[in-house]
Amino acid sequence: MVCLIFDADDTLWENNVLFERVVGAYLDWVAHPTLDRTAARAVLDEVERANVAVHGYGSTSFLRSLHDCFERLSQRPASAAEAAEITELARALTFDEVELVPGVADTLTQLGSRHELLLLTKGAPAEQQRKIDASGLAHHFRSLHIVPEKDVATYRSLVADRRLTPATTWMIGNSPRSDILPARAAGLGAVFIPNPHTWALEHDELDESDAGVLHLKAFPQLVQHF
Repeated sequence: MVCLIFDADDTLWENNVLFERVVGAYLDWVAHPTLDRTAARAVLDEVERANVAVHGYGSTSFLRSLHDCFERLSQRPASAAEAAEITELARALTFDEVELVPGVADTLTQLGSRHELLLLTKGAPAEQQRKIDASGLAHHFRSLHIVPEKDVATYRSLVADRRLTPATTWMIGNSPRSDILPARAAGLGAVFIPNPHTWALEHDELDESDAGVLHLKAFPQLVQHF
């Protein structure tokens, strides 16, 4: 039996676009006197990269990065008023509702009638579970897996735990770094469905000659291949 493993954020529903809106408002607010927006954003990316390695993913880690970036840019701690403003900027990240990618629900219904579907997402467990609950999609999946990181070991562990056959198992997602490259290294097939709002830290180079990676433009195209 074919098993299809689905990423969640920015594959099933929009996610990073919400963070990007906060980042845009943050960069407008911080208004560094000498660095332009591109340079200030590069500092934030560097801070986020360091923080996710220690504190993981999600809105709490993101808020920490906004505070840390302010201190790096300003070369001083934020005042109580400034800290409150930064926290307020990030308050929009509640995830009580999610916006599904077009065609997701119908496509999962069709695929679930003939294949085993799993969900694999990384991040803070409570936060990711809120998104899953808000999406109304949980019933499509045989099992749900929320992990701190999606690396080669994660995929190998999932294969072993679920007794999957790598040759007939496919990982479907928008992130080269977390969905495609580690799945391929673990011996799985992969389906890359790009999202224009994919987080910069999830970008990576894909081998265009790799026949084990299927490139699609839109989620509903999955029914033409599986």
